[in-house]
Amino acid sequence: MADHYATLGVSRDASPDEIKRAYRRLARELHPDVNPAPDAAERFKDVTHAYDTLSDPSRRQQYDSGGQPGGGFGFSDIFDTFFGQSQSQRGPRSRAERGQDALVRVELDLDEVIFGTHRDIEVTTAVVCPDCTGTCCAPGTAPVTCSACGGIGSVQRQVRSILGMVVTSQPCAHCEGYGTVIEHPCETCRGRGRVRSDVTIPVDIPSGVDSGLRIHLPGQGEAGPGGGANGDLYLEIRVRPHEVFSRDGDDLHCVLQVSMFDAITGVRTSIAALDGDVELDVPPGAQSGEVLTVRGRGITRLRSTQRGDLDVTVQVVTPTKLDGHARKLLDQLRDRVDAEAPRLAREHSGLFSRIRDHFRR
Repeated sequence: MADHYATLGVSRDASPDEIKRAYRRLARELHPDVNPAPDAAERFKDVTHAYDTLSDPSRRQQYDSGGQPGGGFGFSDIFDTFFGQSQSQRGPRSRAERGQDALVRVELDLDEVIFGTHRDIEVTTAVVCPDCTGTCCAPGTAPVTCSACGGIGSVQRQVRSILGMVVTSQPCAHCEGYGTVIEHPCETCRGRGRVRSDVTIPVDIPSGVDSGLRIHLPGQGEAGPGGGANGDLYLEIRVRPHEVFSRDGDDLHCVLQVSMFDAITGVRTSIAALDGDVELDVPPGAQSGEVLTVRGRGITRLRSTQRGDLDVTVQVVTPTKLDGHARKLLDQLRDRVDAEAPRLAREHSGLFSRIRDHFRR
């Protein structure tokens, strides 16, 4: 490793202001955003490391005395001394990296949740380059061994320490630690091994899913750089509200409006459920808030074949427009049944709560 003073281009007795000015000048010159040279990024790191050491008085004093600023002389440095290469840099790194995971939100209608459904999910994602098949090289070419590091992926440098001059190993700046250089990158993917593309992914969504649930699809995410493994895909479910039916776990709820006369005498009616018609008997004397349960007509439970129930809450509708003759008949009926006068009573649990909650959803 080069001497920090030489890296910054200052003398060993340079003042703190001289060190700061030298660093700023080199940082502007070597910053990767403005300098396209292949070794600019590596030199920028060296300059920054040199400045970090020499700008701190205690670290500078330790460096001048031959010490290792910031943490002492570790086992990996001793390993470098005798074997010339750090344990963490024994070979070149792979170009292949795992792709990122992806999240897609899927909206479902309530009737699709009862038995599950099939969806073809359209996503724009990274896929393996069709021309280079992930090798990053133009067709008919291959990576060549790096001439700077000989394919090792790292280069040795000398650094002064308390034991004298020590040989350390750092990633090769020429090949970026890969050990090989791609002289002819693929034009389609520009040497990345992957491209963006629209993909259709068929998915069987199980029954019983609810808003917020995520379905995990391993290996269906983005393709990795350099032919790396695909990430995973997650589908986040959102169930759209229904205008008639609401959901409570695996049970379905709805409100059935019946006339005062049908509530008095009882009536048999058919209601259009989400999975077909249901025959329902409203018993004579039905009260508002009374719940009629139809077993097994709710939602199929997740990872099961059993279904929840359909709860139908009766709402008695009182006529608001009566002519004189109709009012007279109702007065006679009231006298016959000896109707009670209005009185306060304790609210039964659930009497009106289902109706109230239904219209609050």
